Amino acid sequence: MNRMDRRAAIGVPAELEYLDGDFKVKKPGGHVICAATGVQVALEDLRYWSVDRQEPYAGPEAVELRLKQLAG
Repeated sequence: MNRMDRRAAIGVPAELEYLDGDFKVKKPGGHVICAATGVQVALEDLRYWSVDRQEPYAGPEAVELRLKQLAG
């Protein structure tokens, strides 16, 4: 993605494929939405996700929250 594409995509959520230790951009965007909290996470700040559930998280606390949400 070049600089012009990044500027156009800043306010748009990206679509990603979450892999082990990496992710693949399926649709360019500037952020993703945390599955646990609903907050925007800039792609350059994204460090936590679930490969099995294919969902991103804002941080380790959000991972724990999501696991509690799924449990019930």
